Formats: sequence, structure tokens, C-alpha cells
Amino acid sequence: MNASSASSTTLVAGTSATHSLLLQLAAGAVLGLVVLYGVAFADSPLVHNAAHDVRHVTVKPCH
Repeated sequence: MNASSASSTTLVAGTSATHSLLLQLAAGAVLGLVVLYGVAFADSPLVHNAAHDVRHVTVKPCH
């Protein structure tokens, strides 16, 4: 393997790792928004109140 080939392989591996990281971050953000939306607008008072109580315990404003 020559220097040009090794450099090319490293560049491809770095690009693949970056693409994978960005895909994971996007999937995590989408999942987080789905969960947030589901809890915030849940018809079940149990789910909504559970999330609401967590906000109070962690001293985050909610009203």
C-alpha cells in the first residue's frame, strides 16, 4: 500500500464515521422530539403528570 492509498483509506473511514455520527444525532433528536410531543400532548393524565412531576423535582419551571 502506498502513501496515497493509505491517505485515501483514512479519508473514507473518517467520512464514514462522521456520517454515522450525524445520522445517530439526527435519529436521537427525532426520537427526543417524538417523546416530548407524546408526553406534552398525552391524553392520559398519568403520563403527563409523571413528566410534570419530574420537572418540579429537577427545579425546572413549567408554568
